[in-house]
Amino acid sequence: MGMTASRSRKPTLMTASELAGMILRKEQLFLLDVRNEGDYQNWRIEGDSITVMNKPYFELLDGVEAIVDECPRNQKLLVVCAKEGSSYFVAEQLMEAGITDVYYLQGGMKSWSEHIEPVKVGELKDGGVLYQFVRLGKGCLSYMIISDGEAAVVDAIRLTDAYEQLARENGAVIKHAIDTHLHADHISGGRKLAEASGASYWLPPKDAEETVFPYSRLEEGSPIAVGHSEIAIQPIYSPGHTIGSTSLLIEDTYLLSGDILFVASIGRPDLAGKAEDWVHDLRSSLYETFSRLDPELIVLPAHYGNRQELREDGSVMARLGDLFHSNPGLNIADQEAFRHAVTSGLPPQPHAYQEIRETNMGKLQPSESEQGDMEIGPNRCAIHDR
Repeated sequence: MGMTASRSRKPTLMTASELAGMILRKEQLFLLDVRNEGDYQNWRIEGDSITVMNKPYFELLDGVEAIVDECPRNQKLLVVCAKEGSSYFVAEQLMEAGITDVYYLQGGMKSWSEHIEPVKVGELKDGGVLYQFVRLGKGCLSYMIISDGEAAVVDAIRLTDAYEQLARENGAVIKHAIDTHLHADHISGGRKLAEASGASYWLPPKDAEETVFPYSRLEEGSPIAVGHSEIAIQPIYSPGHTIGSTSLLIEDTYLLSGDILFVASIGRPDLAGKAEDWVHDLRSSLYETFSRLDPELIVLPAHYGNRQELREDGSVMARLGDLFHSNPGLNIADQEAFRHAVTSGLPPQPHAYQEIRETNMGKLQPSESEQGDMEIGPNRCAIHDR
């Protein structure tokens, strides 16, 4: 009877949003990744409460008998593949073999790469609020500042619906879309947001020399005001990851550091082929410019590289003074040792990073499908790998 019942049922679809919620709540989950071993080793779903097994799909075409005994009977089992189809096939086989609580990931790893979760970071003056958007599948972090019916979005990803939805829920119109630098690991949604809402699109001019579209110049000394209460976003020129990298100071409380300073590492200077040229800028920004800032500032980076950087609520942040003690990239006293650390033995560069840079310049116009394929994989913007 049990076998008949399992055959009459179908595996259950799990969305990327549902999976993200399970990971953040630390719910137990057994995950069977059926991509090939190389893809799995390069980039995979991780979580403190997740047990993961990799078994390539082609090894399961004739049946799942070899892995049934390794699969749990007392918790949810999620099958994951690249784009969904293979995971459904394997999930069906597992149910036919008598395992009942089986799910498959809607849209596969492509969907996981694209999902973002909004997390409230804190209150700003006169009712303003700051949100962080966490892209769990790729480690991207973006932000929204809301005040008096206006919003500014910082380092938006190309999938802009979540920003537009949160703005609507808060009765706000997006007035500013800001990129702290020209991104190389993901396609920016800043220009798309600006065009949809009539907002200004801000980009550091030194990163925009090859762009083929108009933009507003993000420069130190030219603050951006949000709302009638005028929450001021103060740009701080901090080159090194790119020649134009510009951090943002919000209300003397938060430092949006872009890709130059992370919680557990620092930005790499080689994604435009200028590693040796930009080492001095990188060190100067980190060891001089940032050291002069208030150590009580809360650092909010544009990426994270390891799930240990996630706090209990899913956010990623740290006090600047603490990073000067704990972040290895901020504790290399010798200049030559620093140069070696940020130019030698770096992790592989992000997938399709040159094409992504040219897309962000406006030189390429890939289709939606092509954009998704270009972004597959981890971000790898730091000098230390995930």
